Amino acid sequence: MLKKTLYLSLLASFSWVASAQPSQSIDPQSYIDLWQLYQQNTVSDPRIVGAEAQIRSAEGQERSAFGQMLPQLSANTSFTRVSREQDTKEITNGETYSLRLSQALYNPAAWRGFKKYSEMTAQYRSQYEDARVQSTADLVQRYFAALAAEDELELATAERRATQRNLDSLQAMFERRLATITDVLQISARVDSLKTAEIEARNQIQVTREALAELIGHDVYQPFKRIDTKAHFDMPLGTEEQWVGLAVANNPALKAKQKAVEAANYAIDEARAGHLPTLTFGVGAQRSDFAYENVPSPRTDTYSANVTLQVPIYSGGSTSAKVEGLYGSRDAAEQEFESVRRQVIKETRTAYMKSASDLSKIASSRSALDSAVKARIANERSLALGVATAVDVLNAVKQEYSARRDYLQAQYDFITNQLVLLRWRGNMADADILKINDWLTVPTPGEDRSTGVKEGEIPQNG
Repeated sequence: MLKKTLYLSLLASFSWVASAQPSQSIDPQSYIDLWQLYQQNTVSDPRIVGAEAQIRSAEGQERSAFGQMLPQLSANTSFTRVSREQDTKEITNGETYSLRLSQALYNPAAWRGFKKYSEMTAQYRSQYEDARVQSTADLVQRYFAALAAEDELELATAERRATQRNLDSLQAMFERRLATITDVLQISARVDSLKTAEIEARNQIQVTREALAELIGHDVYQPFKRIDTKAHFDMPLGTEEQWVGLAVANNPALKAKQKAVEAANYAIDEARAGHLPTLTFGVGAQRSDFAYENVPSPRTDTYSANVTLQVPIYSGGSTSAKVEGLYGSRDAAEQEFESVRRQVIKETRTAYMKSASDLSKIASSRSALDSAVKARIANERSLALGVATAVDVLNAVKQEYSARRDYLQAQYDFITNQLVLLRWRGNMADADILKINDWLTVPTPGEDRSTGVKEGEIPQNG
C-alpha cells in the first residue's frame, strides 16, 4: 500500500510545466493505454466471467431438456437367493436381466420445455454480450475520468505557478509602492486556494485509479497515454434515426429482454401441455430363471413391445393455476422489454445530439482559450504598467485556466458520448476500442500535456 501511494504521488507530481524538464520525463515504454487495459478487463471483470458461467448453466439445461425427447434406454439386473422350507430346506439362486427402450412419440410438454430453455440460452448469451459492452463502457469512462483527474492537478498546479509569478511581481511593485497591500493579499489568497485544490486533485487521482483497479482486478500504477493533440474528431456516419434503428435492432440488453418474453411464452405453452395426452412407444427384453413370487423356473426369455397413451383428466386445478401464474410472469417480462426499449431509444438520441454539441464545444472552447490567453497576457502587462489592477489579472488567470478545463472536458465529453452511442447500439467490437485508442499517444516532453503546446500558447487543433 505504501509503495502504491508513493508511486501515485510521484506520478501526480508531473505537471504540464514540469514535463518540459528532461530530468523528469517518463520512459515512453512505461505508458499504458486503453487497449492494453481493455484486453485485461475482458478476462478479469467478474460481470463478464459470471455472465459466461450463466451461459454454460443455461446450455446444460437446454441439453437436458433436449435429452427428454431422445430414446431412453435402461438396463437392470438382479441376483436373488431364496430359501424355502417344507419337509426339507431348499436354497435356490436366481438371476434376472432386463433391457428397456422407450421413445416419446408425442410429448408436447417436453418439446415446449426444450424451446423454453433454448430461448433462455439465447437470453443469457445476449446478457453476456451486454455485460461485456457495459464493462467496456465503464472501462473507457473510468480511463478518461482518470485523465481528467490528472488534468485537474496539472491545471491547478500551472494556475498556482502563474498566479505565484504574478504575486511575486506584485510584491516587488508593492515594495516600490506601485501596488496596494489589498492587491497582494487577494492574489496571495488565490495562491493558497490553489494549493488546496492541488491536494484535492491528488486525492481524486488515487480515487480514479482505484475505480480502474476494481475493473481490472489489480492496481494500475503506469502513467496513461493521453489524447493526441493531432487527433481528429468527427461525427459518426449515419443519421440520428439510423443510429436509433441500429440500437433497437442490435442492443444486447434489448435482445435479452426479448428472449425472456419468448421464453415466458414457451413456459406458458409447456404448462398448457399438462392438459394434453402423451404417446410413448417402448420395447423390452428380459431373461430370468425365476417366476412369480421368486418361484424357481426354467430360464425364460421374454420380449415385449407396447404403445402407451396417457390422457390427463383432472389434476386438482394445479395445471390451470400454473398457467395463470405464468401469464403474469410473461406480462412482467413484456413490460421490462418495453422499459429497456424506451431507454435504448432515449440514450441513443441523447448521445447522438450531445456528440454534435460536443464537436461545437471543442471548437468554441479552443477559441475561448485563445482569447483568454491573450487577455491574461494583456492584463499582466497592464499590471506592470500600473494600468490594470491585481483583480483584473487574477480574473484573467482564472478565465484562462477555466477555458483550458472546458477545452479538455469538451474532448472527453465527445469521446464519452461516442462510447454511449456504441454501448446502446450493441455490437461493440475490438475495432471500436482501437479507434478510441488511436486518439491516445505518449505525451511529448516539453509540451502541455492537455493541449500539446507550451504554457501560455494557443492550441492549434483539437
